[in-house]
Amino acid sequence: MYSFFLPDSVTEEITLNLPAEQALCVCRLVCRRWKAVVDSASFWREKCRREGLKPRCITTELGDWRGWKTFYFLFKEPRNLLKNPSAGENFSGWEIIRNGGDGWITDRIFAPHPDKTVTKCFLTSYRLCLKRQLIDLEKEGYSPAILDEMQPDIVISDWYAPRRDCGSQYDICIELLNQFQEAVQTLQPESVIFPQWNDQPWKEMTHVFKDYGRGVRFIRFTHGGRDTQFWAGYYGIRVTSSSVKVCLTAE
Repeated sequence: MYSFFLPDSVTEEITLNLPAEQALCVCRLVCRRWKAVVDSASFWREKCRREGLKPRCITTELGDWRGWKTFYFLFKEPRNLLKNPSAGENFSGWEIIRNGGDGWITDRIFAPHPDKTVTKCFLTSYRLCLKRQLIDLEKEGYSPAILDEMQPDIVISDWYAPRRDCGSQYDICIELLNQFQEAVQTLQPESVIFPQWNDQPWKEMTHVFKDYGRGVRFIRFTHGGRDTQFWAGYYGIRVTSSSVKVCLTAE
């Protein structure tokens, strides 16, 4: 009942100091006045300002509270858009396009990964193995206006490692695609070759797409490799903890 005696400015200040999820799931249900505060564009605009989320330009998407709320949750903690990046669900989410030698398998990691939560990886064989995912950015919540006008950074990360006793090759290709799934920009660096008898280090490949122009609607992530000794079994490159994130500005 005390909420009826609070000015809207005080209600807004209280709510701005709470986590966004609590504002939506608790404060918004208190009464109609509190709901009106949380459902206002000014509330979410101020929430973004206080937490350092500044759009590069103001688009029509940000015209109402829903637009600012969507912007806040998309960019407050950018999420990994790849499904099953660390082999926790075998090959769920991945399309295998090359299955050379004895093919792909998943297994536990053989050397500690810098991220202690990563315990599994994808293993390749003695001929080229490639797998990929296609990310539909609109289905993930990134509207054409956000992509075309704000041009948020697209941040790529991939971890790979060889076996100690076998030479191997690592390959990756990232494509930014338009609505017809035609390439707007492509990243395809030269193959990374590891010699036999190496210290089997985990290496991270990173890249940030900036100012990629209008029309990007999909991202196609393809990676894999093989061993270079042509040994039967699974002695090729290992990959895990892959990541594609859309960020306001890459740190």
